[in-house]
Amino acid sequence: MRRLAPGDVACWVLKSTRPSEALEPGWPAGAARDLTRCVRRSYRLDLVRPGQPCLLWVSGRTAPGVHAVGEVTGEPEDRADGPVVAVRLTRLAEPVPRAELLADPAFLTAEVLRMPAGSNPSWLSEAAFAAVLARLADRG
Repeated sequence: MRRLAPGDVACWVLKSTRPSEALEPGWPAGAARDLTRCVRRSYRLDLVRPGQPCLLWVSGRTAPGVHAVGEVTGEPEDRADGPVVAVRLTRLAEPVPRAELLADPAFLTAEVLRMPAGSNPSWLSEAAFAAVLARLADRG
């Protein structure tokens, strides 16, 4: 795969095997939380900027899919235990299920589906991000 360019990324995907309520105890649906998420050191971190859209993708057997949406709030930073990125995420009342997104041809090429064990951050194209946004709009 070729390297990503800034115009390729419509939304950053931060993956977790833990559901949103486990990441931030007491995090109610509809509420925003400022979090830091671990990311892998790579050239992609040079593309991450405050204000860019991002989402929380929960993988695994229990309710995989989009669990929160928001934006990057800070530049990636190196810490002793590895790089992190600051984000503000709003927890969804109901996750957008992976199975539902699999039914959308625009989402089928999403890296999170093609390489589910890939590292953070992953990304979505405009078409794939639009598929997520359409489902969120349908839910009101």
